[in-house]
Amino acid sequence: MRPQPLVKMANEIARFFENTQGDDAAAEVAQHLRRFWTPAMREALLAHWRAAGGDSGLTPLAARALACLEDSPGKAAR
Repeated sequence: MRPQPLVKMANEIARFFENTQGDDAAAEVAQHLRRFWTPAMREALLAHWRAAGGDSGLTPLAARALACLEDSPGKAAR
């Protein structure tokens, strides 16, 4: 799975949740990814983020959401 379309979608989702209060925005984006993305989509984006780091093309909020997914062992694949 190519990462560019996933990066674009994750950034769009992050933009939607930008105005969420406090630290909840990253958690909201992560929850959206868990609910509506397939495990393969989440894993492909996580793999891209891990490999590319700061060059992933993700907005800071989208990257924080992926960190939330990674901090929840077993939950990223559900």
